[in-house]
Amino acid sequence: MPKIRWLAVYAVTTFIMAVTVVTFFKEIGRIERLADALEVKMEELVELTRRNQELQEKITYYSSPAGVAHVATEEYNLVRPGEKIYRIEIISEEQLPKQ
Repeated sequence: MPKIRWLAVYAVTTFIMAVTVVTFFKEIGRIERLADALEVKMEELVELTRRNQELQEKITYYSSPAGVAHVATEEYNLVRPGEKIYRIEIISEEQLPKQ
């Protein structure tokens, strides 16, 4: 009878150790996956932070007098007093008068 008890103790101990080892390795894999996901999210955060900073700089620039003047000149073809406008027309050979 004592041999059966020791056999049962060994079987239970072996089972508990096997479950512990399997669980340990599964948790290690889970930690690695979470670390990879965290790294991806950190890269996204860095990119979004950089983009946010660029947009904030644009807001600051276009809120300044120089930015307003730039938009007025480029988008709406406005000029300041005293500036000269030069207009360049490109004429194709078909539009040239025939001689």
